[in-house]
Parts: sequence; C-alpha cells; structure tokens
Amino acid sequence: MNARKRRIVGRERERGQALVEFALVLPLLATMLFATLQIGVAFLHYLALTDAVRAGARTGSTSRLMPDPVQATVASVRVAAVNLDQDELAVSVSSPWQRGADVTVTASYPYAIEVLGLVVKSGRLTSTTTERVE
Repeated sequence: MNARKRRIVGRERERGQALVEFALVLPLLATMLFATLQIGVAFLHYLALTDAVRAGARTGSTSRLMPDPVQATVASVRVAAVNLDQDELAVSVSSPWQRGADVTVTASYPYAIEVLGLVVKSGRLTSTTTERVE
C-alpha cells in the first residue's frame, strides 16, 4: 500500500472515532444541559418569590389603618407572585400594626430539580422581608 492510500484509510478511521466519541459524550452534555435548565427555573421562582414578598411588605407597611391589614398583605404577595402556583405558595405575616413597629412577611414555595426523571434536589424556597409600619 502506498503512502497516499494509507492517509485515506487513516482519515476514514478517524471519522469513525469522532462519531464514537460524540456518541459517548452526548448523554453527559444533555444531562448537564437539562440540569442547568432546571436550576434556572428554580432560580426564576426564587426571584419571583423574593419580589412578591417585597411587594407584600411594602403593602403591609402602609396598611395599618385598613380593616384587615394581614389579608391585604397576603393578597398583595399573591398578586405579585402571578407566575407561581398559588396553591403551593405559603405566606405568613406578623406585626403588631403600630406605627414604627416592624411588619415581617415570609413566603415559601416548593422546588424540585429533576434530571432525566430523577429528583436530584428538592425542598422549599423561602424569602423574608421586614419593613417599618408607617
């Protein structure tokens, strides 16, 4: 076999090798991609939860003269958390509702990071905000 034929045969073997390497690495890359997407969704839910709690604390700080300031605060959190499942959202409010006192709003929301049908991590995202009652 001359040198030119050996180079052609060598290239054909390398093409097969690259295909095998790609087939071996593809599941790992796909798993990493799906895990990254799941973490991104959990982070998006955390940002929505944090924003909703902040909005609720702001409403709570200005609603001491309302007939039911706790319900107004919880409603504000739920309105701000429009992207979250309302049945899964747990909200608590605590305050003596006196001027200068603190109102603390806490909310939690479940999360689960699933990769290829396997739950890798799960729990509850929690956010708390405290503001002074006006």
